[in-house]
Amino acid sequence: MKSFLTTSLLLIALLTAAQKPFSIGVIDSLYSKELQEYRRINVYLPLDVPKDSLEFCQVIYLLDGGKDEDFIHVAGLVQFCTFSWVSALPHSIVIGIENIDRRKDFTFPTTIKADSIDYPTSGRSAKFISFIEKELKPYVAKKYSDNPHETLIGQSLGGLLATEILFKKPTMFDDYVIVSPSLWWDKESLFKYADAMLKMRINGVIDVHIAVGAEGKVMEEDARRLFRYVKKGKSNNFDGHFYYFPEKNHGNIYHSALTKIWLK
Repeated sequence: MKSFLTTSLLLIALLTAAQKPFSIGVIDSLYSKELQEYRRINVYLPLDVPKDSLEFCQVIYLLDGGKDEDFIHVAGLVQFCTFSWVSALPHSIVIGIENIDRRKDFTFPTTIKADSIDYPTSGRSAKFISFIEKELKPYVAKKYSDNPHETLIGQSLGGLLATEILFKKPTMFDDYVIVSPSLWWDKESLFKYADAMLKMRINGVIDVHIAVGAEGKVMEEDARRLFRYVKKGKSNNFDGHFYYFPEKNHGNIYHSALTKIWLK
């Protein structure tokens, strides 16, 4: 009996010792004066890039970037696309911005009374954009990588926010990946800023990738309308790309869209 107990304890000790944490990055946070709160970011760091070379990696900012949101599957796809036998992307760091209240952060004020009642915290996107521009990006540049090439990815309401940044502050990012954007918000009023975007002087090319599935007439037409505006900016260094997925819906388009965009 004593021998059996000793053996069992030894096996447990060996199994416990064999268990090691498995990590693809770090969980970080910073205090935002713009938002008056701490914000968590999940950071994917390329495993085959030495720490002293991370500063040369491009940076992908991912909205809805929590571990229970889109961070894990997008980080995994980024890793796959950077494998040497794939080479669809350069080595990249993914900054997943974890949500606290996405309705508040991703939407601008609405004139629709019913929406204001149903979503009383909505309409604070201006502060969230300032957080990204004035606090998060400088923090990432100082701590992880100051590579000037930066990408923003957003889907649904995240796509609405990405489009708002594209229209109002297009040079904040070099690449925009906008999937199934909720441009119906406030009766599509965001489009009134599109012409102002087209009049801005742009140095370098801004790539804009827009994807939508079989998601209803309004969302599909809004995505195509967005693409038409971006195409108008071709002479002003906007390069637009459109992807339609008739076999996908709002719930399952995201990963397929990123795969198509990066592995085209």
